[in-house]
Formats: sequence, structure tokens, C-alpha cells
Amino acid sequence: MLTYKSPLEVLERVFGYEAFRPGQEEIIRHILDSKDALVLMPTGGGKSLCYQIPALCLEGTAVIISPLIALMQDQVMALKESGVRAEFLNSSLSYDKEEEITQKLLSGRLDLIYVSPERLNSEGFKNILKKIKISLFAIDEAHCVSQWGHDFRPEYTKFYILKDLFPEVPRIALTATADLETRDDIIKNLHLENCRIFISSFDRPNIRYRVQIKDRERKQLLDFIKNEHPDDSGIVYCISRKRVEEIAEFLNGEGFKVLPYHAGLSQKEREKNQDRFLKEESIIMVATIAFGMGIDKPDVRFVAHIDLPKSMESYYQETGRAGRDGLPSDAWMVYGLKDIVQLNNFINRSNAPEEQKKIEKRKLNLLLGYSETVSCRRKAILEYFKENYPRENCQNCDNCLNPPVTYDATIDAQKVLSCIYRIQNERFGFGAGHIIEILTGKKSEKVLKFNHDKLSVFGIGKDNDIHQWQSIIRQLVILGYIKVEPEYMTLGLTGESAKVLRSLVKVRLRKYILQPKIKQAAEKQKTYSLNGSDTELFAKLKELRLSFAKAENMPPYIIFHDKTLMEMAHKKPSSLEEMGKISGVGETKLKKYGKAFLEKINQKIIPAAH
Repeated sequence: MLTYKSPLEVLERVFGYEAFRPGQEEIIRHILDSKDALVLMPTGGGKSLCYQIPALCLEGTAVIISPLIALMQDQVMALKESGVRAEFLNSSLSYDKEEEITQKLLSGRLDLIYVSPERLNSEGFKNILKKIKISLFAIDEAHCVSQWGHDFRPEYTKFYILKDLFPEVPRIALTATADLETRDDIIKNLHLENCRIFISSFDRPNIRYRVQIKDRERKQLLDFIKNEHPDDSGIVYCISRKRVEEIAEFLNGEGFKVLPYHAGLSQKEREKNQDRFLKEESIIMVATIAFGMGIDKPDVRFVAHIDLPKSMESYYQETGRAGRDGLPSDAWMVYGLKDIVQLNNFINRSNAPEEQKKIEKRKLNLLLGYSETVSCRRKAILEYFKENYPRENCQNCDNCLNPPVTYDATIDAQKVLSCIYRIQNERFGFGAGHIIEILTGKKSEKVLKFNHDKLSVFGIGKDNDIHQWQSIIRQLVILGYIKVEPEYMTLGLTGESAKVLRSLVKVRLRKYILQPKIKQAAEKQKTYSLNGSDTELFAKLKELRLSFAKAENMPPYIIFHDKTLMEMAHKKPSSLEEMGKISGVGETKLKKYGKAFLEKINQKIIPAAH
């Protein structure tokens, strides 16, 4: 077994990094002092090193509990590539393989063992744990313990037993997303009452956040990918299985390499598609929220939402799957009134207790507020997670790059509400389209059928086009001045409507501007600071990496991240010693791959190191 004097030595020799990210070292030293911790750190923030490094400094085996088979397999593969003795135990293994790994565990030949929640809760595995020296317990995706969380798993509620069975072993619970209610649940249900809470910044400065209104969303999505990410890996999230199949077929027809992922596919199909996404370049995965948990692919350059997610937590976690390597990436979303109604309908029809429905509706409304905000989106995200963003302009979201226009929309709001008031008592309900036809003075068949061309409000909104009226109605729904009957999408007044009609409140809304163009200030996103010969060399290094990955049947990023290859292309090391100073090149990887990559960089044979 390799022994290391300090966390920094592990960081440098095993993982190939010179310095810790903010917060990591403090967390690691806390664990090395045998103290419990709750760690909130964003996706891509380096959570795994917070337990992997202590595991290599402490005596014994670290036990990592993860509900995500894909993630534990990915992390074990990456650790082995770095020379770490790691294995996993889950339902994907054969009996013989399980026995082999169990013997390694019992004989003290493992630094880390990853296990599923079900395995940890089994009596047989608990008996095995009692026979070995445990350095620490790491409970990943700890938000799963909370019934208010977005991914509740009942088996997590049994993990409190670790405190009783192994009182001297430090425990670290980790999650990327947890509001105050979820945080309290984690502490209470895992018996972490005396733990220290570490909250890292939720900011992902490399991600550019953008939100648009649906206006032929397939074309919007196609334009976004074609113009900005034609050769990149990305994820497109949809609200349903049907939408996944439709969007995947559409993008495939446009010449992209696209795979679907949803719960309606067989497990074999899902595993096959996920494996291709991880191991091949330029794959786009079109998926429901069933996809993504535990995906550690660092070079996902965009996450697109073609439908509205259900909460800020979901949005943050899903968009956080972009740019885990720290390179510039996009979080792009379109949504419309139908999304709002559909998600509210899902909540109303669920079997959840009324208290939970209220929480879910509140979370959805906060996401809607974010979607319609006219201020910095980054600031809005961080404020949701109770973090202060010191600047008013991040220069990397649509609102900061193209500030939206707002106006006093009180009169426009009164026109809409007056129209709804005059027709809501009729036997039939009417939707937004019909309201807009009345306001804009369109004598459609339906308007004439109900004599709505005779109303005093007929034609009073000709000064706005259909898109602006749609925007006004959508914003009034979000603000609570209009209600929508979910089954037929008909509009009605709320208890707050009278305040607007009587001019007791002023209404300020966002002016709809069709397809605003993003400023070119961030055009460097596409180049990643490489140009000319550097870009050509980067492409050659990627080809070399892919050849190794195929030979060893592993994702290319397990060998080296794009960021590491970019540094190689830029610095062009001429010796193994210089190559060892490249970020992400640890001792084991240097011995295994260093010579081949040096040859590619210098186009000559490099003498082997003595």
C-alpha cells in the first residue's frame, strides 16, 4: 500500500493537481481529524476528492455509499487508472467477482470500496464491515435521505445505524443540491447533529445561462446546436418519453449522433446508450430526468431543456452536468405557458400529501420567477441557495449580455383581465389564444360564433402583436393574476386580479423580443483559448486518447480530461519531467501514457526514463 504524508502529496502524486479548489483542503483536514461533516458542493466542484484523498491518508478502507451504479463504476475505473486500489460492490457483478472483491476487502487490500445503499443495509455486509479497519464512511447524494428532496430514497433513512455500529469512524455526507429543509433532514436522519457543515459556492462561472420563450422550439434547439455546438457532446432534457423519442428522431434526421434515454426503454438499451454517450465523442443524449444522476462525463458542453424542469434544484442539478471540467459550457432552456400548466397539473394529480404539494408548487413558482427575471440569472440562482453574489452583472448569462427591456404593463394587464372578466361567466371556458384574438380584433370563426366581436374589449390590444400578448398572459399567470384550468387550458381571474383592475397595484413586465441574439463578447467559448497549431495539436491528442480508450474499453476522459490535453497542446512539454507538471497527469498516468503523448506532441521518439 502506498502511504502519503499529506493531502497535498496525494493531490499532486496521485491526481496530478498542484493546488486544491476552494474549500477542499479544509474539508479534508476536518475528516482527517476524525470529525463528521456535511458537504454542499456544486456538481463539478470536486466533491469526490474530499473523501478520496483522506482515504489515501488514513489507515484502513474507506466505504463510499452511492445510489448510482454508473457513477461508482466510473469513479472506480478512474481511481484504478491513477494507481488507487478501489473496487465496487453492486448488483451488476457476478457471484465470483463479488467473492474476489470481498476477499480483497477482508484482507485489507483496498483503499476504497464503493457500495450501493441496498448492499450497505444488508446484514451480511454489515458483518463484513465489523471485521475490517474502516477509515471513513462517505454518503454520496445525501439529499436522497430527505422526503422533501427531489430524489428521495427510503433505504437512505437506515444509514443512521452507522453512528451506532461504528461510533469512532468519521462520516462525510455530500450533495450538490439541498435547500434548508433538505439540509435539516440530512442532519436529523443520518444522526449528524454534531457535524460541521461546509457550503461551497454554488457558482459555476464557466456555465452561460440562457432562457427563451418557446417559438417553434425544435427550430430553436436546432439553431442553438448547429450554431454553437455542432461537434460537441450534450444533453437535451424533455418532459416525457414521447417527447424524447420525437426530439431524438428530429435531431437524428438533421445529421447529429443522437441517442434516446427514458424509463420506457429496456435496461439493456439504456445501458448501451449510456455507455456510448460516455465512450464516444460528439454524442447528444435526449432524455427524461431518468438520465444524468451519476454521469461524471466532464466534457458535456451543453445542457438544453426543451421543457421546463420542476424546480430550481432540478434545474441546477441538470444544468450542472455541463462543463464539469471547468471549460466554457451552455445551459439553454425554452419554455411556454403549456409547460407551467402541465407541471402544475402533475402536482395536483399526484398522490403526495397536501403539505408536499404546497412545497412543490412553491418550488415551481420560484423556478418560474427565475425564468422570467430581468436581472442576472447567476445572481438569481445563487440567491435561491442563500448565497450572495457580489456583482449585479456576471457577463455570462443572457440577461447580462443582452439586458431585457421592461415597461409599465398595468394598462395591458387590465385589458387582458377585463377581457377574461367579460367572458368567464359564460358556459364555455376560453384559452389564451381566444383572448388574444379578441384583444387584437381578429374576427375568427370562434370569436364570431360567441359574438365576442361585440365586446367593448374587442380590438383594444392591436398595439401589441400575438407574441407580446402571449408573454403578457404568461407573466400574469406567474404573478398570480390569472389562473389556468389545467384540463382545457382555459383562463380565469384570481383573488389578486381585482387589485390590478382597480389600479391598486402597478404591473411591470418584460417586453417580449423575438429571439434575442447573444452578444459576441463570449465568442471565445468555442475556441477554449486555443488557436492555430494549438487547435490542430489538441485534435491529434484527442485522437490518441481515443485510441487508448477504445483499446482499454473505457471513456476517453478517464485517461485525460480535455483540459489536460489543452494544456499539453498549449505548453508542448518536451520531457517526461515537464509532462508530469501538466495538470491532471499523476505519477501512474505519466508512466502509462506520458511517452506516447510526448511523441505525438514533438513528433519524435522520446527516450524512456531511467
